[in-house]
Amino acid sequence: MRNILLNSLAFGLLLTACSRLFPEEEKLPILGPRTWEVRELNGQKITDTIYHRIPDWSYLNQDSQWVQMADFSGKIVVTDFFFTSCRTICPIMKTQMLRVYEKFNADPKVRLVSFSIDPEHDSVALLRAYAAQLEVSTPSWHMLTGSKDSIYALGQKHYMVTAYEDEKEPDGRVHSGAFILIDGQRRIRGYYDGTQEKSVNELMKAIELLKNEN
Repeated sequence: MRNILLNSLAFGLLLTACSRLFPEEEKLPILGPRTWEVRELNGQKITDTIYHRIPDWSYLNQDSQWVQMADFSGKIVVTDFFFTSCRTICPIMKTQMLRVYEKFNADPKVRLVSFSIDPEHDSVALLRAYAAQLEVSTPSWHMLTGSKDSIYALGQKHYMVTAYEDEKEPDGRVHSGAFILIDGQRRIRGYYDGTQEKSVNELMKAIELLKNEN
């Protein structure tokens, strides 16, 4: 009996050690509102979770090309909202986004998308010059312009970040400093502070996790 107990204890310790050596793979949360749908399968009722997904959209990029959300099917997309004349957080955000660009520029699974919240000023030509100044290019990084109302609605309702005009602000606009991580199924998997190096480091780690998940 004593030997059995000792063997059982040793086996339990071995399992514990293995679990430490091979921990369960970390999973990123799926964010945003969700609904539940009940369906019947083989006579049994099954509840499916319906996650929030980014809807279809279509805007012009800095190369005068129409870009759609469907173009990023199966890809990991890092999204932000900015405008070229912003003097507050945008320069910091673009410095941090450049770090992401430099790390994943050659990776076909990862794309960066920046929506201008001042599209009336940020023409295709201006975005092209802005991208050239940063020394970035498509298809890795798309800078998009289009209908102001459409972009504001997209940011607030679907990416769920701040994006609106405010005359009281120094540059007349308010927008989030978040980098939004979207997976290959259009689901939001994380928000990261685009003005903080530490948070952007966490974003880049999260991208690697998603690459393994996809």
